[in-house]
Amino acid sequence: MSSLSSATLALGSNLGDRAANLQSALDALIDSGALSDVVVSGIYETEPVGGPEQGPYLNAVIRGKTSLTPHALLREANRIEDELGRVRMIHWGPRTIDIDILAYGNEVLDTEDLVIPHPRAHERAFVLLPWSEIDSECEIAAHGTVAQCLSAVSQDGVILFASAQLHVKAGDF
Repeated sequence: MSSLSSATLALGSNLGDRAANLQSALDALIDSGALSDVVVSGIYETEPVGGPEQGPYLNAVIRGKTSLTPHALLREANRIEDELGRVRMIHWGPRTIDIDILAYGNEVLDTEDLVIPHPRAHERAFVLLPWSEIDSECEIAAHGTVAQCLSAVSQDGVILFASAQLHVKAGDF
């Protein structure tokens, strides 16, 4: 039997029904068996960072247990993004869904296609604020805890999106 590791992922969407896209990604990660024992943050609305002119994002962070390796989890996240209609034409362009691996246990990984912890998570309030709700003491290698990183960045423009929240289906937690 495989051992389980903790995985923390960021979800983002700025096309279509953004809240429904986040929920669909969460459901797909659970239904596929990629994640179990999932904890979810609130949903936050933010202006895009980098890339072309585009609409605001909804962002959330989830943490769960996985038996997948980091690269297998990345492949599953990419498969779900494709299934939910993500088109990769413009770097940092608008998207129906974005699933990023923020952390995988205490692992530090730097490969061509995957860097853990996420290389920019420590400087992005739209990641740190929801992450702090579910695991503020998580260590981001070489940067400190999520709470420490959050205290060092501006939270301007990161607004709790009170009209929607993510739900883990009964029996999945």
